[in-house]
Amino acid sequence: MTSALNRKLLRDAWHLRGQLAACAVVVAVGVASFVAFYSMLHSLAASQQAYYASWRFADVFASSKRAPLALAARLAAVPGVAAVDARVVVDVNLDLPELAEPARGRIVSLAPDGNVLNRLHLRRGALPAPGRADQVAVSEAFATANAFEPGSSFAAVINGRWQRLTVSGIAVSPEYIYEAGPGDLMPDNRRFGVLWMDRQALARVFDMEGAFNDATARLAPGAVQAAVLAEFDRLLAPYGGAGAYGREEHFSHRFICDEIAQNRVQAIVLPAVFLAIGAFLLHMILSRQVALQRAQIGLLKAFGYGERALVAHYLKLALPVMVLAALLGSLLGWWLREAIAQMYAEFYRFPVLVRAATGEAIFFAVLLVGAAAVAAAWDAARRAARLPPAEAMRPEPPPVFGLHAFDRLRALRRLPQGARIVVRNLVRRPWRALVSSTGIALALAISLVAAYFYAAMDLAMQIQFALVQREDVQVTFNDPRGPEALSELARLPGVLRAEPFRSVPVRLRHEHRARQVQLLGLPADGELRWIVDARRVRVPLPPAGLLVNRTLAAILDLQVGDEAELEVLDGKRPHLRLPVAALVDEPLGLGLYADAAWLARALGEDRWLSGALLRVQSGATDALYARLKQMPQVAGVAIRAATLQSFYDLLARSFLVLTFINLVFAGTIAFGLVYNGARIALSERGYELATLRVLGFTRAETARLLLGEQALLTAAGIPLGLLFGAALCWFFSRLLQTELYRLPFVLTGGMLWQSVAMVLAAVTLSGAFVAWRARRMDLTAVLKARE
Repeated sequence: MTSALNRKLLRDAWHLRGQLAACAVVVAVGVASFVAFYSMLHSLAASQQAYYASWRFADVFASSKRAPLALAARLAAVPGVAAVDARVVVDVNLDLPELAEPARGRIVSLAPDGNVLNRLHLRRGALPAPGRADQVAVSEAFATANAFEPGSSFAAVINGRWQRLTVSGIAVSPEYIYEAGPGDLMPDNRRFGVLWMDRQALARVFDMEGAFNDATARLAPGAVQAAVLAEFDRLLAPYGGAGAYGREEHFSHRFICDEIAQNRVQAIVLPAVFLAIGAFLLHMILSRQVALQRAQIGLLKAFGYGERALVAHYLKLALPVMVLAALLGSLLGWWLREAIAQMYAEFYRFPVLVRAATGEAIFFAVLLVGAAAVAAAWDAARRAARLPPAEAMRPEPPPVFGLHAFDRLRALRRLPQGARIVVRNLVRRPWRALVSSTGIALALAISLVAAYFYAAMDLAMQIQFALVQREDVQVTFNDPRGPEALSELARLPGVLRAEPFRSVPVRLRHEHRARQVQLLGLPADGELRWIVDARRVRVPLPPAGLLVNRTLAAILDLQVGDEAELEVLDGKRPHLRLPVAALVDEPLGLGLYADAAWLARALGEDRWLSGALLRVQSGATDALYARLKQMPQVAGVAIRAATLQSFYDLLARSFLVLTFINLVFAGTIAFGLVYNGARIALSERGYELATLRVLGFTRAETARLLLGEQALLTAAGIPLGLLFGAALCWFFSRLLQTELYRLPFVLTGGMLWQSVAMVLAAVTLSGAFVAWRARRMDLTAVLKARE
């Protein structure tokens, strides 16, 4: 008896192969997204933890102007501190081959036997030789972008002197997994790199022998970080300490943690949608199969097959297909995870990216898919098992077809006969129509969300580099300088306009909350640096008081009218209480602004400037760059166009890939839903369509009847999908907000048309498959079927 049911199972599976395959593909892509993002989530977290532990990433970071080396022992003696590394860290200008503009570098001192904390992992070559000021190890990202190998050379302006440096080795450090320059959000590895030089040599060049200007510390288990930070600030304050901060405020660490949090969202939301739709498709297939096989079920029960055997029979039809889909999806997810890992390797520099939790992800995926298959098949299997043999042998009673309220509409009577048939079929099965349209809407919504991430990042960058940063070049000085420095820059070749800015490191406090940020003073009449909100509207600087980024205000629980305490971490280090005059909703960073003249009065200083913003004449940049490279007081030069181009290069290699993958996944949903809906309609109405063919209807006319329902369902699903998609985009814009960036909510006509076009293409392709199937229909065989 079992063998007979198994043979029937094989025949049913072969007959339903197209529908089961479409359902399996939807489930497979859901599993693939789950396996890829779940395992990538754990890979990033495991790689981060392993790297931090093995290469001793610090817990505390502090910088100063110049502190005696003997102070390091007092820092190490602070309760809760396990180890301290006193270093020399300086920012320099680099003169790179084949690069007209000056690049930026950060040189970190390196002890002969390696630093105690933030140790280097050497990729190639060797560490700089002791005492050699002409040798450096360079970061891997910087070396890759500039095609440097051990033995390559470039020049740098070190303490006012032009010096050629030779690359001794290429390394990575846990301190710079995400390697962006000071003040930058996105990495520009072509124009910024981290260099490591022998400590004795670097100290000699910068007159730091017997001193340090940067300290990192590792905390002992159970240490109170706040107390350690306060003591570090107290000890370093006489030496120009710029404020100690913990690992959670370290830029590289914070960026990676934000990425892990985003992967956690992607590993849950999208796979859940795919699995729900796959379960719905399977439920539709099996429910229709039970309805079509009533007579067979009656015969089986009459021959002694019990309810358990029939339930197991229909479960066996569902489970193997879904489990196979889970396994295929796991393979696809493994491949996708590797592709994402390669993409992440361009952003995050780990010695080894740990491949973690892949087996765990596959196990959970198979378990979830199996549970979804049982849930989808159980209702149909139970209905089959509960049918009494005598009732099952009779044809299924047709639905009650009386005069529907919809039939009384005059507009319906004006429709052609074929259109009325299509509309009536949908109206008389409203729940099926609603669920099918909702599935198509979800496919469109996923497509819209995929396009949203690229559009949101693009808009954020356009706001930053087209509206906020209106200068061509930003020049930063080694130390604050007087107004004459601005005049000197204004006289450089090609400079059309120069505006000063003052950047002051501060610790902003309100009640028990505090955050270390940069206070930026800008001229009230400035035109090269605007403050722009998320609506792309310029926000004027208040004549008095602070203009605070809304995210920063939320962190510190600040409102307009509150007084904030500012601990200035530079110069005379005054403690000030300044009013909050206004808030601004910016997409990037934690900005804190003030009018430059008002800020100078509040600080009790002359009109000092930390740098200048330059507008440069087109075609005169090379001469300007050549002069800037020779100016020892210049610590860094940032070129707006180069930064923007670097961002779009990274965006094209990362976001576009993920967008394409999500579009393919969304198209799979639309194809599976429409194909299964049309195939079920064909099996339900095969007798009617064959009869119409015999009565003289053409193949095209019967195809229109068959596919007209799917066309109407798609037409109904598109506006619903646009609403779902807009809601999801808004949801993700709120869910994925971090301190570093807030994705703006944006919907463009291009996004909408792209999503609609993807769904229509999938629907058209699936409709073509079903139409081909309908054309091959054997009219004689169908008309012989028992009703």
